[in-house]
Amino acid sequence: MSLETPRATLRIMQAADIPAFRELAIYPETFKYFTRDLSVPADFDLWIDEAFQARAAMTRVPFTVLDTGSGVVCGCTSLGNISFYDKRVEIGWSWLAPQFQGTGINRQAKFALLSYAFDVLKFERVEVKTDVLNGRARAALKKIGMVEEGVLRSHTLMHSNRRRDTIYYSILKNEWAEVRDKYFQNI
Repeated sequence: MSLETPRATLRIMQAADIPAFRELAIYPETFKYFTRDLSVPADFDLWIDEAFQARAAMTRVPFTVLDTGSGVVCGCTSLGNISFYDKRVEIGWSWLAPQFQGTGINRQAKFALLSYAFDVLKFERVEVKTDVLNGRARAALKKIGMVEEGVLRSHTLMHSNRRRDTIYYSILKNEWAEVRDKYFQNI
């Protein structure tokens, strides 16, 4: 399965993608707000193992994010914490190497995932969570119409042994058409 926009292509993560991820994951600043520092080889290996195990358990679908025009691997994202019963999914586990940040690839990748969740899977809710300190991610989520819901205090242990306050955002099915038309009209 793959999802495609004019700028971003998402395909199911494959073992063949690991060397490209390893090359992109050398920048510690990319993982400042990530639960693991993937620039550390042991953390990278654990992250890869977790992604493939979660996929096998059908609790997460990890995607490789590629630049549609060039086919170059840019990073990754996932659909996870999937609840078919509740018709709810989380977009997360997302990172792009610094050279792809701010290029529009992330926005189009989010559009592809939101469209798939609402238009194909017919889910009721898509949620995203991030570190309350991650101002860049929070601003990007608001720019795509995500609604801020609240903060879970001391929610997650970070790779630096800091306790993260996690902020949740979401879009609901009955909001999707308006969000799509307002924030994604040029895709």
